[in-house]
Amino acid sequence: MAMKRTSLEKFRLKKTLDSLASKEGRGTELVSLYVPPGRQISEVMAMLKNEWGTASNIKSNTTRKNVQDAIIRVQQRLKLFNRVPDNGLAIFCGAIPQNGPGSERMETYVVIPPEPIYVYLYRCDAKFHIEYLQEFLKEKETYGIIVLDSSGATLASLRGKRLEIVRDITSGVPGKHRAGGQSARRFERVRESRILDFFKRIGSHADEDLLPISDLKGLIIGGPGPTKYDFEKGDFLNYMLREKIIATIDTAYIGEQGVEEIVEKAPEILKRVRYVEEKRIMQDFLYEIGHDTGLATYGEHEVRRALGLGVVKTLLLSEALDITRVAVKCSSCNYAHRETMKSLAVLSFEQNLSGKPCPKCGVPTLQVVERKDIIEEFAEMAEGPGSDVEIMSVETEEGQMLQKSFGGIAAILRFKPQNQ
Repeated sequence: MAMKRTSLEKFRLKKTLDSLASKEGRGTELVSLYVPPGRQISEVMAMLKNEWGTASNIKSNTTRKNVQDAIIRVQQRLKLFNRVPDNGLAIFCGAIPQNGPGSERMETYVVIPPEPIYVYLYRCDAKFHIEYLQEFLKEKETYGIIVLDSSGATLASLRGKRLEIVRDITSGVPGKHRAGGQSARRFERVRESRILDFFKRIGSHADEDLLPISDLKGLIIGGPGPTKYDFEKGDFLNYMLREKIIATIDTAYIGEQGVEEIVEKAPEILKRVRYVEEKRIMQDFLYEIGHDTGLATYGEHEVRRALGLGVVKTLLLSEALDITRVAVKCSSCNYAHRETMKSLAVLSFEQNLSGKPCPKCGVPTLQVVERKDIIEEFAEMAEGPGSDVEIMSVETEEGQMLQKSFGGIAAILRFKPQNQ
C-alpha cells in the first residue's frame, strides 16, 4: 500500500515539476529519461549509447552537439547509481536558453519518484516530459461513494483515477402512487417501512464493502432529490463511516452515471478537504495564540529558536514564502557572504555576479556555492526533532492570515520552552 504523502512532499515535488515545466529548449534538445525499478543500469547505459550514435545524424550542428552533450551528462548521472532506486528514477537534461540565442546553459535534474513508476522512456523534445510525475500530485487515497434515491443505490470506490463500482442495490420501495383499493395512510406506512429497510441494507453493504478499506480517506454521498439527506441524517452507517462523510451533493442520476457525476466533481471536493484540514490546523494555532498558552509562536526568529530547542510539534509554512538565501564565495581568497532575495531573482543575481570583482581581493572569481529556499531550510530543521511540517495554501482565509499576519512562519509547540 502506498504511503500517504505529506503536504511538504507534495510541495517539493510540485515545485520541482513547476520548474521543469518552465524550461524550454531550442528545438528538440531536451532529454527526458524514465527508468522503472528492476531495470539494469548497464542496459540503460547501452540504450543511451545507441541514442548518442543516432543523434549524430541530426543535421543542425548546434542541435546535434546539445543532444549528444545532454546524453553524456545523463550517463554521468546514471553512473552515480549502483542500481535503479526502488521507485525508479527520472533524469532531465538539456541546454536551456538563459537570455536569448547563444546563452544556453546545460542543466540536469534527477527526480526519485515518491512511488514506483513503471514507464521506461527516452525522449528528445523542446520541453521536458513531466506528465508521468505529475500523476503523483493527485490524491491517491481511496474515497467511498454512495449514490442513491428511492429506487436504488450504487456503492463505488475511487483511488486516483481508478473507479470501481462495488455494488448496485435495488430498493424494492414502491412508487409514490398507491395501488387501487389501498388506503393512503396504509400505503405510506408500507412505503416508509420499505425505505427504512432499504437504508439499513445500504448501511450493511457499506460496512461490508467500504469499511474494510484501510486507506479510506472520506465518503461522498450523492443522488437526485432529498432521499440522500434522509439517509445521511439517519443512523444507518457505521459511526466510522459517518465520521468520514466529506460531502453530500446533488446528481442528476443514480447508478454508474451518478457515480461518474461525482467523479467529475471530485477534484474540487478533495481540494475542499485539504482546505478543511488547513483550517483546523490554523484554528489550533490561533487558539493557542488567543489564549496565551505559550504553546504557539510565530516569526522567523522565534520559530527558528523553538526548532533549535526541539519543542515544535507542528511547523506551519505558507506556500507563498518566496525567499531564497544565497551563499557567495570567492574562489581566490575564500571571502564569503550570504544574501537573501526573492526566489525568482536568484538567476539574474548569478548572471550579474559573473565578472564582478571580489570586495576583498578584487579578483572576479565570485560564485554562488549554495542556494537554500527558506521553506526547505525550515523543513530540514524540523526533521531532526521529528516535527510535523504543514505547507499551507493562501486560498483560505486562514492561509492568508498565516502569510499576512504571522509572516508565513508559525509553530504549534509540544510544550512551553523554558526561558533562557
